[in-house]
Amino acid sequence: MMLKCFSFTASRDWFYRYSFAKAGLRAHSANLGDGTVMHCWVPRIIKSSKPSLLLLHGFGANAMWQYGQHLHIFTSRFNVYVPDLLFFGESYTSRPERTDSFQAQCVMRLMEAHGVHRMNLVGISYGGFVGYSMAAQFQEKIEKVVLCCAGVCLEEKDMDNGLFAVPNLDEAASILLPQTAEKLRELIRFSFVKPAVMCTDYVKEKRELIQAILHGRNLSVLPKITQPTLIIWGEKDQIFPVELGHRLKRHVGESSQLVIIKNAGHAVNLEKAKEFAKHLKSFLIDSAAFPSPSPSTGSLTDFIHDKNQG
Repeated sequence: MMLKCFSFTASRDWFYRYSFAKAGLRAHSANLGDGTVMHCWVPRIIKSSKPSLLLLHGFGANAMWQYGQHLHIFTSRFNVYVPDLLFFGESYTSRPERTDSFQAQCVMRLMEAHGVHRMNLVGISYGGFVGYSMAAQFQEKIEKVVLCCAGVCLEEKDMDNGLFAVPNLDEAASILLPQTAEKLRELIRFSFVKPAVMCTDYVKEKRELIQAILHGRNLSVLPKITQPTLIIWGEKDQIFPVELGHRLKRHVGESSQLVIIKNAGHAVNLEKAKEFAKHLKSFLIDSAAFPSPSPSTGSLTDFIHDKNQG
């Protein structure tokens, strides 16, 4: 089973490297100093007339896996940057920090090293935690924000209150970082309505990343972001239940809108790739201004207004 997994991973890596290169991106590693190196796919040719778009991945092998199907939509309209977050792909640090806040600071340092000082961003799952932190810390540098299945508004007490399908942090980490065939199958069951395969490395460090985003988390101290924000969620997400999408919508308020994609789990960007891409395109490209929050008008036809807002 694990040999097949490694073989599958290697072949998918080759395919995505080819597709990223064909989309006009090149791989680049930046030494940020202090023992931190970040790998990123960057535009081979930067056009100053284009805005910049930052794509932040969730837990998985590396950044390529979660955005490979969507690049072609954006590379003609944006200068696209797709980094490996720390301890994914070829990015790492010798520093001890594991918080999403530290990840956000490292990504911003990376973008500034590439001469990018204003950007839109998309964050999937864990990448949404990082993206939200970037939007909160660097409000003048982040324009539009897309958060997909990112349980930013979770609280540690949610574990005890039964919101999650897992009972504690250790069990959550063991599922998200599968080290046996049984745990891999469990991850697939939690992440997809229809399954695929994923493998991991940097297991100790990734476990610490999970613990850092969950331990002691309290909604009352979560800063609010003010940028136009699109929230996308899989209706049947078992890792971050859809209630957290409604909670995030209420927390951000009027500058946000929530789209719930039916018959999709946590990996909605892969399971419903075309629908996911349609909403990204509508929000980031088609709407010059922030779309009107109405389910009956505009191109976001699956918009679901949170009646509990306010």
